[in-house]
Amino acid sequence: MLSPYRRLFARPGTTAFTLAGLLGRLSMSMIGVSLVVLIAERRGSYALAGTVAATGLVTGAIGMPVIGRLVDRFGQARVTVPTVLYCTVPLSGLLLCVRTGAPDWTLYVCWAAGAAAPNLGGMARARWAHLLRDEPDERHLANSFEQALDELCFMAGPVLGMVLCTTIAPEAGLLTAGGLGAVGGLLFAAQRRTEPPTAGHPTAGHPAAGRHGSPLRVPGLRVLTVTFLSTGMIFGALDLTTVAYADALGHRPVAGGLLALVAAGSCVAGLVFGTLRPNGPAGARFVRGLAAMAGLLLLPLAAGLGGAGLVLLGVALFAAGTGTAPTMVTGMMLLQELLPQRQLNEGMAIAVSGIVVGISGGSALAGTVAEHAGPGAGYWIPACAAALALLIGLAGRRHLVAPAAAPERVVSAAR
Repeated sequence: MLSPYRRLFARPGTTAFTLAGLLGRLSMSMIGVSLVVLIAERRGSYALAGTVAATGLVTGAIGMPVIGRLVDRFGQARVTVPTVLYCTVPLSGLLLCVRTGAPDWTLYVCWAAGAAAPNLGGMARARWAHLLRDEPDERHLANSFEQALDELCFMAGPVLGMVLCTTIAPEAGLLTAGGLGAVGGLLFAAQRRTEPPTAGHPTAGHPAAGRHGSPLRVPGLRVLTVTFLSTGMIFGALDLTTVAYADALGHRPVAGGLLALVAAGSCVAGLVFGTLRPNGPAGARFVRGLAAMAGLLLLPLAAGLGGAGLVLLGVALFAAGTGTAPTMVTGMMLLQELLPQRQLNEGMAIAVSGIVVGISGGSALAGTVAEHAGPGAGYWIPACAAALALLIGLAGRRHLVAPAAAPERVVSAAR
């Protein structure tokens, strides 16, 4: 199974930008739990920690597409370096405000100001899309590997952040995350030979343009973004419901392991999926993936409502996780096919922003259900969100057509 991935990284420069991007993504996966632990420990309020974190999610969802547009226009390196250096300033300010007992509003200001970090995962995918623009099977393999890396980070990052905050100091998690993010971002920007051309350079099939409209003019991207928003609700609701369920059974420390099983299932599925040859149009494959994801998410619902216990719930969560990676991989592949290279970073940032907003909404909804219903009732939310994602995909499937099938329509829509 690993031989296709060895072939993928035989290309010059690919290992360097992948490892650098991995550092940045590990940083992002550490930040959430590190922030919550820091504020809860130093200020004694989980409510404050949660609202500060939510503020960052909102500003990040707004700022990420803006940074993506700048990247498309000026290049990854020219935008990533100043953005990474800038983000260290509000992060340092937040740590200082927490440490010195500054008013609560200063925490919101600092975290909102520094939340819009560069989307290294999206930029890595944009590099693969450029390097493998004439090799669709290899792009499928690369996107599968990137999704597996995302899942690996979301398994390791929160655990690392928690360990640092609880064994060294409450500030250690954010300090480490900030350092990893800065180093990873600067190293990523330094890999110039694999950097895609900017909007000012002509690319195959898409002539250069000085000014162009939002990629949201492409109907397919709107469908994908709303679908990813529903998928984000799955992630947010699944995480919080699992923690609440384990807590209700008196085994809250097990919740981290249960969530790791979801990520592990997705990671394994992503790696295996990458080795399979895609069949049929990407839009049809995406809808099939949504259907499989919706079906698999009925398993934790059945285990939670049926009182099956933590062992069977863990098996159900692992199985449910196997449905997310293939769907996300196909969605990202489809996005790369729908958009011209000159708008790819912005388009990916918009899609990721949809996921972030969905995670926030799913967590809030699951928290309300956890307080007012039985411990397993919250699993209705990811199951319903998956069904909603499927319905959106089915309703918009006529827009999920790659440029190869309708080049003139997609190019004109992107302008």
